[in-house]
Amino acid sequence: MKQSMCGAMLAFCLGLPCLAQAQIPVQGNSNHELLLASPDPRAAQNKRLVYDFWRQVFEAGHMELAEKYMAESFIQHNPNVPTGRAAFMDFFSRFVKPKPIEPRVKGNLVAIVAEGDLVILSFVREAADPKDTTKKYTTTWFDMFRIEGEKIAEHWDAAPKQ
Repeated sequence: MKQSMCGAMLAFCLGLPCLAQAQIPVQGNSNHELLLASPDPRAAQNKRLVYDFWRQVFEAGHMELAEKYMAESFIQHNPNVPTGRAAFMDFFSRFVKPKPIEPRVKGNLVAIVAEGDLVILSFVREAADPKDTTKKYTTTWFDMFRIEGEKIAEHWDAAPKQ
């Protein structure tokens, strides 16, 4: 039974070559207030915490605001960024100089999802097509945060070690 299901799926996929090449571009959602809304007040609060951290600290480079949003013992799972709030601030201060804080996240947001103590931001990401570098395609980038004591305690993303 298992082999026949696998064979049927393979035949189905091989019979649809036009669908395998036709990607639907990832679209952002410009209604950030809708993305921040939730019938669960705690989820809405956690979404707002991460959203404001992203636009004020990460995008605008105001590392002096990191203490407002991040736990001192902040755990970083991105292999290129050190763990700890102070280490995060030092690392990003070298690359990002403070600029005006925008009222909205500048990145092209697809969704903000909150479940329990986790918040996920998903963004449109554009990249060069490896088969034809004159062409671009879109995909999605995810950043996930764990909230503890009304502060960001942990972060994950898909970044490979560089």
